[in-house]
Amino acid sequence: MFARRHFMAATAALAMLAGAPALAQEKTDFRVAWSIYVGWMPWGYLDESGIMDKWAEKYGITVDIVQINDYVESINQYTAGAFDGVSATNMDTLSIPAGGGVDTTALIVGDFSNGNDAVIVKDGGLADLAGKPVNLVELSVSHYLLARALDSVDLAERDLGGVINTSDADMIAAFTTSDVQAVVTWNPLVSTILEEPNATKVFDSSDIPGEIIDLMVVNTDTLAANPDFGKALVGAWYEVLGLMAAGDEEVLTAMAEASGTDLAGYKAQLESTEMFYDPAAAVTFTKGAELPTTMVNVAEFLFDKGILGEGAPSPDFVGVEYPDGTTTGDPNNVKFRFDTTYMQMAADGAL
Repeated sequence: MFARRHFMAATAALAMLAGAPALAQEKTDFRVAWSIYVGWMPWGYLDESGIMDKWAEKYGITVDIVQINDYVESINQYTAGAFDGVSATNMDTLSIPAGGGVDTTALIVGDFSNGNDAVIVKDGGLADLAGKPVNLVELSVSHYLLARALDSVDLAERDLGGVINTSDADMIAAFTTSDVQAVVTWNPLVSTILEEPNATKVFDSSDIPGEIIDLMVVNTDTLAANPDFGKALVGAWYEVLGLMAAGDEEVLTAMAEASGTDLAGYKAQLESTEMFYDPAAAVTFTKGAELPTTMVNVAEFLFDKGILGEGAPSPDFVGVEYPDGTTTGDPNNVKFRFDTTYMQMAADGAL
């Protein structure tokens, strides 16, 4: 259900790059991939409801919204040029397409995890993880959350008793065994594990607000050559988010069922997700002073794990550009861009 958080596969993406188009051109037909996650369910709804078709028709284009069950595969296919856009986290965008040399723009900053991800232990506190094994999905946002949690108590991964790669499908069962001391995972698994009498949450994504960010990213050259593509996507997105913000239960129920839960379950997930229903709020967040710091932290994590692009010599390998034109990383290798142009159009009612 939360497939966006599976392990990253930068190497596989790099191997597929030979099929990627070298230069985008004007066109009228576009394809966007998405996978199931609480903050990305609007993509399924705007497709099924016809809202995407309405906005595409307004700009004289077609936009095919394709659900792909394997999150990493969706990013790999985008990186290879099979799609013009894809739903992805900031971390996976940096490691896979941007790290693989595909210039990518964050068109929509949709939300950030605000409690959906958590470190759960059986005994003691966060500092007591020293010497203990921790189960998680390696090289995922859970791994990143653990690194940030350990930072907060002056520990590092080397101080643990090891990190044990455990699939999300096995996480709940693993926690019930005697040899598992701590897990890092995401909702709805977090809620289920916390029902165990010996489970204590010691850190979650609300302790690092704004760092695990969910986006709709698009090929930068495609967007530059086809601004109507950006306008149609953003217009459709915020129409749906307006319905969600108004509490439209028919819309929310459709998203809940499509994600495999009920209305109450989906609302519970939304409570620990900081959705940017208002495009102006998304613009403010994206222009904020904290985002560059977050991206530096993410780049350092990816470099430390050896997944920041093939042969990356340092955490500064990939340049990241922000709305004011400033960059982190290598300014001569900018491959990831946060652009508020189209979200601002939505905020201004100019779409």
